[in-house]
Parts: sequence; structure tokens; C-alpha cells
Amino acid sequence: MGMTAGGSGKQKSDINVTPYIDILLVLLIIFMVIQPVDQYDLEARVPEKSQDEELLKNKKIKIITDTIVVSIDANSNLMINADPVTLDQLGSRLFQIYSARSNKNMFIRGAKDLPFGTVVKVIDVAKGAGVGDVGLITEEEVQATGD
Repeated sequence: MGMTAGGSGKQKSDINVTPYIDILLVLLIIFMVIQPVDQYDLEARVPEKSQDEELLKNKKIKIITDTIVVSIDANSNLMINADPVTLDQLGSRLFQIYSARSNKNMFIRGAKDLPFGTVVKVIDVAKGAGVGDVGLITEEEVQATGD
């Protein structure tokens, strides 16, 4: 059990981190120096009155709700929200409504037994009047539950 002091011939295996810390501090100083001093602000615009409201006041067009729904019953009678309209008047009415709106979406609600050709005609007239997206609303079937 002998202990030897001093030079036993083994080398020290610790990593010298002093050069790495020096490089890290130099890089930190470089990045701090090249950082821009001036701060750039982004311009923010606050929304004012809606353009739809202004156009509606000027043209005096009455829009009942924000969502436009064209309903078609089983007899091919058309209604825009609650206003009855014929197929000939549909294009001009939709053009009046959608020329004053930024939201160009429209929905079509059709009767269950309605031929799809009638719905296609309404979609064609709507697209010609400036409607952007057309959505279809289906009626849910009510199932009778027996007690």
C-alpha cells in the first residue's frame, strides 16, 4: 500500500475552458456592437366605420342581415332572406346587395325534393351578380321516435 506523491506519470485530463470563455465574450461584444440602436415601429391603422355601412347609406340599399340566404321551396319560389323574388329579378337584386358589401358569401337553402338543376340556375345567376362563395344549407330530416 504505497502512495506516491508528485509525478506518477499520469497526465491531467481536465479541459481548459478559458479560451472558450474568451471567444464567447468577444462574440458577445461583437453582437452587442452590431445590434441596431434605432427601433423601427410598425404603423398600425385603427379600423374606422365599415365601408359597407357608408355604401348602404349612399345607395340606400336595405340589407336585412349580414348573412344572405336564398331559399328555394318545392314549387321553385325564391326568397332572399325574407323578401320574395323571381328568378328574373334575382340577378339584379343580388347585384345591388353585393355591390355594397365586402363580404361576398351567400347561402342557398333548397327544399328536399327540389331538382338540383334549379339550384344550379340560382348559383349561376348569383355568380354572374358578383357573389364570391356559395354555400348550400341542407335541411335535417326529423326522425320520429316511437314510444
